[in-house]
Amino acid sequence: MNVIEISNLKKTLGSFTLDIPNLVVKEGYITGFIGQNGAGKTTTLRLIMGLLTPEQGEIKIFGKTVKKDGVAIRNLIGYVGEPTGYLTEATVEDTKKMIAPFYKAWDETLFNKYTRLFDLDPKKKIKDLSQGQGKQFSLIMALSHRPKLILLDEPTANLDPVVRHQILDLLMEHMQNEEVSTFYSTHITSDLDKASDYIVMLQKGKVVVYEDKETIDSKYFMVKGPNRILDKGLGNELKGINQNAFGFEALTNQRETLERRFGKDLLFAKASLEDIMVYLERGNRK
Repeated sequence: MNVIEISNLKKTLGSFTLDIPNLVVKEGYITGFIGQNGAGKTTTLRLIMGLLTPEQGEIKIFGKTVKKDGVAIRNLIGYVGEPTGYLTEATVEDTKKMIAPFYKAWDETLFNKYTRLFDLDPKKKIKDLSQGQGKQFSLIMALSHRPKLILLDEPTANLDPVVRHQILDLLMEHMQNEEVSTFYSTHITSDLDKASDYIVMLQKGKVVVYEDKETIDSKYFMVKGPNRILDKGLGNELKGINQNAFGFEALTNQRETLERRFGKDLLFAKASLEDIMVYLERGNRK
């Protein structure tokens, strides 16, 4: 089953246009949503949440349309992003008391378990939480009403590695114990190298990659070689070429073809998600 179905979606904001003809997010998986800042990730999430209205197209969540069934859909979604909307003068406990009644499936036991896990003081005011504690609290609030879909918008941005791993570990543990799907928007691709099942990559408002992580790991490689090879007409095989006096480096999804043609003249290494994002962007600029 698909938890999110997007069709013929367009939204223009100033000079920027988000244009997604078709996109599905599968149930029970972590789908990473990556791209540079300004690529359209947050705009897409706001459209999914019903906070923005598209010029055309349709978004369905669990088969329900965002436009017609917004209230029902929001009960199924846990969201972590900015701004949170929490009252800064309220305490952790007071914030929970204000928000919990809006969710039919609120689980007080789960909330208390996760606040103890992160050692959050229920009497502490929201404004006095550190940046890491604020993100931890947002995630706890999102998970405690047992949503079927978790939307994450840069949940670990500007956090230290320890807090980032704590948040990712809790998310992974929660997914193992619950029937839940996650749509994870970030530019910190290393978080998704180990956690994602599918990857969607946006560039300038358009989807340029949508594949399962296993396929991406076996398909994309960084390749290095001498500059003389670049005179062989490799426009389709190499992306985002970075050249200097000692040779070149580029991204490729044509390893077998290049190995047959050039053999030991080339060196290959597995491409990370960051490599793929950077070199595809560089290739498109050129």
